[in-house]
Amino acid sequence: MVAATDTATSDTLLATILSSLSDDKAEDIVQIDLRGKTEIGDYMVICSGRSSRQVTAISEKLAQTVKDTFGRTSKVEGKDTGDWVLIDTGDVIVHVFRPEVREFYQLEKMWQPMDGSESAAN
Repeated sequence: MVAATDTATSDTLLATILSSLSDDKAEDIVQIDLRGKTEIGDYMVICSGRSSRQVTAISEKLAQTVKDTFGRTSKVEGKDTGDWVLIDTGDVIVHVFRPEVREFYQLEKMWQPMDGSESAAN
């Protein structure tokens, strides 16, 4: 683990978040680079848990890991229902969904490049 510090880079924070999600068996983990697209954060991470209980557990563990590792208290919303939990760590926004809820909202499609049109313009 990284020593607790206020000067964590968004890349270090992202790596810790991805590791925590993987350790807790989050599924279909997608990371989206938001740098230059919005001021809300540098990265967005979207993943799924198999049940409301797992979504809540993943979210609680992630918030605790960020606090223990970086000394940051994350803002957490939606934990009571466990359908869709938002964890705002500052530089990285994490969404943990139940699969049905994730499919309904299709949040990652909103932030990903359009069907290759960005890469085709060179």
